[in-house]
Amino acid sequence: MTTGHRITIERSGRHVRVVHGGRVLAESDRPLVLHETGCPERYYLPVEDVRLDLLTPSGTRTYCPFKGTASYWSLPGAPDLVWAYPEPKPEVAEIRDHLCFYEVEVV
Repeated sequence: MTTGHRITIERSGRHVRVVHGGRVLAESDRPLVLHETGCPERYYLPVEDVRLDLLTPSGTRTYCPFKGTASYWSLPGAPDLVWAYPEPKPEVAEIRDHLCFYEVEVV
């Protein structure tokens, strides 16, 4: 990784819920929390804890030199609300099969 840039990932014992437009999109007691230099902390939820039936895959792809290529999912009126790294870089392999949302409730 680049000097001065750090990513750490840890298991969180917190309860995380994602609600959008009054619908629960995800709820997990086993999230990972990712801390990255210069970025807000992000909760990555296991794919099994996410309502993929409510989300539509997006054609959007972005590249992070530290994590890899991200794929996105959308809701009507909320494009690219969710992302994941299907093939993360080895340094962040723990986030494979986890999805991340912009807005989460942490209880």
